Amino acid sequence: MLRKRIAQILAAPQVGEELQIAGWIRTRRDASGFSFLEVNDGSCLANLQVIANQGLGNYGEEIKKLSAGCSVIISGSLQESPAKGQAVELLATGVQVLGWADPESYPLQKKNHSFEFLRTISQLRPRTNALGAVARVRSRLSYGVHTFFQERGFVQVHTPIITTSDCEGAGEMFQVVTPSASAGEAGGEFFGRPAGLTVSGQLQAEVYAQALGNVYTFGPTFRAENSNTSRHLAEFWMVEPEMAFCDLEGNKQVAEEMLKYLLRLVLAECREDLALFDRFIARGLLARLQQVVDQDFAHITYSEAIEQLLQAQQSFTYPVQWGVDLQSEHERYLTETIYQRPLIVTDYPAAIKPFYMRVNDDGQTVAAMDILVPGIGEIIGGSQREERYDLLLARMQAAGIETDGYQWYLDLRRYGTVPHAGFGLGFERLVQFVTGMANIREVIPFPRTPGFAPC
Repeated sequence: MLRKRIAQILAAPQVGEELQIAGWIRTRRDASGFSFLEVNDGSCLANLQVIANQGLGNYGEEIKKLSAGCSVIISGSLQESPAKGQAVELLATGVQVLGWADPESYPLQKKNHSFEFLRTISQLRPRTNALGAVARVRSRLSYGVHTFFQERGFVQVHTPIITTSDCEGAGEMFQVVTPSASAGEAGGEFFGRPAGLTVSGQLQAEVYAQALGNVYTFGPTFRAENSNTSRHLAEFWMVEPEMAFCDLEGNKQVAEEMLKYLLRLVLAECREDLALFDRFIARGLLARLQQVVDQDFAHITYSEAIEQLLQAQQSFTYPVQWGVDLQSEHERYLTETIYQRPLIVTDYPAAIKPFYMRVNDDGQTVAAMDILVPGIGEIIGGSQREERYDLLLARMQAAGIETDGYQWYLDLRRYGTVPHAGFGLGFERLVQFVTGMANIREVIPFPRTPGFAPC
């Protein structure tokens, strides 16, 4: 008999159905002549209650010794449950123990564990309610990303993980070192020039956008930044669409549509998991997510944002003046106090933005955009790209970028250049926003941060 997933059983219970399930024991409680087994298979938040009576052949030798973490296959018939809080329960006709878990050493006991502790047992933490729910929500969001772009005719492009170009120009790349490379020659022997782990797939995505029209890349990126905050990871995932024949306004529209599409998806299909986060992690989460879906995003320029911050009736740790980058405290003040909804900020000073962003007519600002959301701050960053060869070359030279290694990128402006735009969505930031998790380390399966790389 095929094993049936608990999520399917609870979604459409068929009383009297003979079925087989497989999963892990959450708890066992004994009564007179039988035991209650709470079994979970990871397909949903809820457990399925199993009634195992003493008439089963292995009741005394095995069933009464089951503890949290043991793996089992159970056959039985589904029946109505007289207990409150559950519609059905499984009356076992057979219980097969596949793997034992020593109750003395098994770390996940029936009590609350801190997220910090759970990070030390990455091999077991997805078995907890919260981290299992995060994984299911993350999976659904990932599916939604692909569905959104595929439905709109975007072509997925797999951009390099190992690259010889630094998209952001910040010099925070992990260098790829081969055994034959000497000091200072990272990757040089193998690739013929220094190479590193990518910080963004944007530049390569631009190549395909100017051949195929609209493309997107969705993959891992890396930053060798010695930052140990609740908002930063050394390895994280980015969603990066690039659109030919597109300006900043079109870019903003696609980004807003994408965020709302993804939120609608999880609100419809991950309601049980989101309710857990609403109850135990971030009160009012469901209402906040629904509000984002229902409201239009606010739009202001960077200069207008600075004016509003200068007039704020509160002090900030980081001083505010025109020309400085907005910090998380500034972004959250704008979204949470002033606008109380997502906010798109545009036209940032050219001096604080990367070389590839299109210079505006004022010569001082660029056609950049950041989407800020309450509780997180920046969740999307993007821009219209500089399509004019002379201006792009000048920006690169002013930034001290060695242009010899970027001739392929400049060629895109020499041969059939077109207006084009794109953005990057930090996928973990999105999962953080959707789940209400305070620390970004809880929304990626295996967090990598300075001094910490489990598994």
